[in-house]
Amino acid sequence: MPQLRSHSRLIRKLQDALGHDLCVALDDGSVVEIMLNPDGRLFIERIGHGTSPAGQMDAAAAEVVIGSVAHVLHSEADERHPIISGELPIGGHRFEGLLPPVVPAPTFTIRRRASRLIRLADYVSCNLMTEKQASVIRNAITSRLNIVISGGTGSGKTTLANAVIAEIVETAPKDRLLILEDTTEIQCAAENAVALHTSDMVDMSRLLKSTMRLRPDRIIVGEVRDGAALTLLKAWNTGHPGGVTTIHSNTAMSALRRLEQLTAEVSQQPMREVIGEAVDLVVSIERTPRGRQVRDVIRVERFADTQYHTETYAQVEEQRHVA
Repeated sequence: MPQLRSHSRLIRKLQDALGHDLCVALDDGSVVEIMLNPDGRLFIERIGHGTSPAGQMDAAAAEVVIGSVAHVLHSEADERHPIISGELPIGGHRFEGLLPPVVPAPTFTIRRRASRLIRLADYVSCNLMTEKQASVIRNAITSRLNIVISGGTGSGKTTLANAVIAEIVETAPKDRLLILEDTTEIQCAAENAVALHTSDMVDMSRLLKSTMRLRPDRIIVGEVRDGAALTLLKAWNTGHPGGVTTIHSNTAMSALRRLEQLTAEVSQQPMREVIGEAVDLVVSIERTPRGRQVRDVIRVERFADTQYHTETYAQVEEQRHVA
C-alpha cells in the first residue's frame, strides 16, 4: 500500500508538471509526438496536421517531468546522468529527456503509443500501399518468411509492424510469439505471447539469447539498432523463421546495408550471406508531404556474386531487378 500511494503521488506530480493541455494531448488518438525544446517552446505533431506550436513550459516543470520518469526507472537525472530514456509512467508512451550540460535547458520528446491498430487492409484502402504489396506481405506471413520494416524517424515503422503482427496472429493463432523491445510499442493480441524488455543490465543481445530457450515460434524485435542484429539473424536462420523487426533506414535496399553495418559491430567478417539468407522481405515506409507511404517491398532471394538478388514491388510500378 505505501508503494501504491507513492506511485499515485508521483503520477499526480507528473500530471501537474505536464499541465492540463499536454495531459489532454496524451489522451488524443491523433497525437503522434509531443516535443519540448530548450527554449521552453512546446510542439505537438498530429496525424494529418503536421507539427504545430503548443505553448510554453518553464524549465522547473520540465525538470519535474524528466525527474519523475527517472524515478520510475530507478535512475538519476542530474549532470552526471543527463539523458533519460524509457516509458512515461502515464500511458507507457516512449520518453526521451535531456538535461544540461548536453542541452542548454531541459528538453524532452514523448512519442505517443498508437491507440488504434491499423490493419493491412486499411493501408490499401487509404492508398498507403498497393494491393500487390499487401498481397506480398500476406504471402510472406503465411510462408513464415522473415520481414524487416525500414523507415526514417516518424515514418510509421512500428505502426506498420503492428499491422503485420496482427496479420500473423490472425493467420497463425497458435504460434508462440516472443516480443523483444527497449520500450513497449508493439501491440500483440496473441494468446501465446511473451514480452521482454531490455534494461540497464540486460541488453538486446542477452535477451535474444534467453529467448532461444523460451521455445518461440516467431521472434519479433521492436527495433534493431546495434550488434544484436547478428544474433537475431542467426536465430532466424536456425529454426525460428517468420519473425519481424524494424530498422532505421530510408529505403529497402539501404536497410540491407544498414544491417551490414550493425553486424559489423560484432563481427570481423562480412555478413552479407547471412543477411541474404535470413532476411526474406523488406518493407520500406516513408514520411512524405502527403503523409506516410509504403515506398517499396523487396523480396530478398539471396546474396551472391557480390550483390543482393531481389524482386521489387514498388508503389508506382512493379519491376524485377538485381540490386
